[in-house]
Amino acid sequence: MDAMKRGVFLLLAIGFLVAAPWRVVLGAAHNFAKWEKEIAAFEAADRTNPPPKHAILFIGSSGIRKWRTLAKDFPGHKVINRGFGGSEMIDSAHFAERIVLPCEPRQIFVRAGGNDLAAGKTPEQVVAAFKELVAKVHAKLPETEIVCIGWNPTIKRLKQADKEKQMNALIAACVRETPRAKFLETFDSYVGPDGKPRADLLDTDKLHFSPEGYRRLADLVRPLLSKEP
Repeated sequence: MDAMKRGVFLLLAIGFLVAAPWRVVLGAAHNFAKWEKEIAAFEAADRTNPPPKHAILFIGSSGIRKWRTLAKDFPGHKVINRGFGGSEMIDSAHFAERIVLPCEPRQIFVRAGGNDLAAGKTPEQVVAAFKELVAKVHAKLPETEIVCIGWNPTIKRLKQADKEKQMNALIAACVRETPRAKFLETFDSYVGPDGKPRADLLDTDKLHFSPEGYRRLADLVRPLLSKEP
C-alpha cells in the first residue's frame, strides 16, 4: 500500500512538472513575491484613476516599462502600460488577474522572454508560459486579441540570440494554432547588413531600446493595432 501511495505521488509530481514546467527555475520555485510592490502600485493607481475599458494593453518586461512614448506613438488609441522591468513571461501570466483582466482590454501586446532565457529557462518554457497567459485571458475575455512581440537580438546578450530565434519560432508556431493570437516578428528589423544588432537602435546599456529603437518598434506595432469598437 505504501509503495502504491509513493507511486501515485510520483506520478502526480511528474504530471505537475510536465503541465507547468515554467514554474520551475533550475529546480527552485519561481519567485513571484519580488514583484508584489510593483503590482500593488498598479492596483493602487487603478483605484485612484481607473484605466479606460476596451483599451490596448501592453505588458511585459523593461522593454515595455521603459516605453514612455506609448500614448504619443499611437494617437487615437487608448493605451495602458503594464510593464515591470526584469520580469519574465510567467510573471505576466501570473499577475494577469490583477493587472490585465480588470482593465478588460480589447487587445494585448506582450513582450517578454529575454529575461527568461538569461535566467536559464528554455524557449519551450517561455512558450508554455505564454500559453498560460493566453488561456487566462481568453477564459475571461474570449474576444480579446493577444499579440506576442517577438524578441530582437541585443549586443549585451548576443550569446543567446540563437535561443531567442528559437523562442520566436516556437511562439509563432503556437499562435498559428491559437484563435485570436498573433505574433509580431522583430528580429531582422534590429540587425544591420552584417547580421549583428544595430547599436543605434539600442540604449547605452546595449540591451534596451534607444529612442530610435522605440520608433522602429512603434512602426512595427502600428499596423496590428485593433480599431476602436
